[in-house]
Amino acid sequence: MIKIENLTKSFMLKGKRKYIARNINVTMPAKTSIGLLGRNGAGKSTLLKIIAGTMPADSGKITSKGEVSWQIGFAGSFHADLTGAQNVRFVARAYGEDSAEQIDYVRDFAELGRSFNMPFRTFSSGMKSRLAFGISMGIPFSYYLIDEVTSVGDAAFKKKCKYVLNERLNTAGAIVVSHSDSTLRSLCKSGAVLENGKLTWHDDIEDAIKEHNSRM
Repeated sequence: MIKIENLTKSFMLKGKRKYIARNINVTMPAKTSIGLLGRNGAGKSTLLKIIAGTMPADSGKITSKGEVSWQIGFAGSFHADLTGAQNVRFVARAYGEDSAEQIDYVRDFAELGRSFNMPFRTFSSGMKSRLAFGISMGIPFSYYLIDEVTSVGDAAFKKKCKYVLNERLNTAGAIVVSHSDSTLRSLCKSGAVLENGKLTWHDDIEDAIKEHNSRM
């Protein structure tokens, strides 16, 4: 479960205050995948960062039962001078996981070959995404935060990512940001639409998609 209480977040944009969240209150149930919809610039990715704890809110609070992931596939927190394996070891220890097991899992999943033991700064963007997704799937979370991650890699890697992600979501919840209605339908049960700082909850993802499309 993720409980959002009186959450407000805003930025100054061209001299005007833009609200990403304005006094949002919602409880997201456990073991439920939720589609987060909204037009470009509505603040969906920002809201995920706030839920992940990587960006502060102006006010309000978020509480959860169980571990909430970082944004799946996000590679921005890796140390550039550490190797892929060393970055995996660091993350595994931070989350209390067996580092040797995680290294074995991510090495196999990411399919980086000898580059796995090269400095992260030498990785291409695709290699970074493979490493990041591998670590994300290697650590069990109660809630996964997903921001268009299924778009990385070639066809075979996308297929593997989708399979493993669906396996994880059998026992966990998720908040999924995607511009693809078919992706949202395949992953999500419920939905929420973010518009002008307000979040509208829908028990059925079809209702959320319908509302979002009506606003476009």
